[in-house]
Amino acid sequence: MTNYGTIPTSSTPATTTSRTEYLTRAKERFKEGLGTRRSWREMFDFHAFKLPSSTDEAVSRIKTNFAYFQMNYAIGVLLVIFLSLISQPISLIVLVAITAAWLYFYFLRDEPIVIFGRIITDQNVMIGLSVITIVLLLLTGATTNILSSLLVGVVVVLIHAAVRKTDDLCTDPEASGGLLWPPASSGVC
Repeated sequence: MTNYGTIPTSSTPATTTSRTEYLTRAKERFKEGLGTRRSWREMFDFHAFKLPSSTDEAVSRIKTNFAYFQMNYAIGVLLVIFLSLISQPISLIVLVAITAAWLYFYFLRDEPIVIFGRIITDQNVMIGLSVITIVLLLLTGATTNILSSLLVGVVVVLIHAAVRKTDDLCTDPEASGGLLWPPASSGVC
């Protein structure tokens, strides 16, 4: 049912309503993003671990597992970075601020950014945020700590992805597109 031409009689100011609508949309988009997260129990099913028999099989497993467990791997790498920064509170605060900026300006916004009447593309936003992130991390002095923890996280992800069998994964080719690779398996369960 539509109510065209009616005047809303809300007692809350428009700015409060727009903030709550924004927060609701942000919460929904955040849940959608986490909705691609797979069960940790499924990820660490010890019966599904076996060394690959060849390099080709390892590469195939890495592609399939990365596409399937993409959100879990991202959470794991971010957790490793977070834990490495506990001893450096300033760097940790900067990392939280950078994460908030990425969420607000890149992941959770619905409308394009307009500066001086010009629309800023997603690619420009990503480049700008990347430059700001690198500069701020260099200024905190924790660059080697962050890079080494990032390297540890990536190595752990690659080892898990190569060792975890993909026979029992149910992938939907339309629903599970990878960030870097499309899923190697196209079977639907």
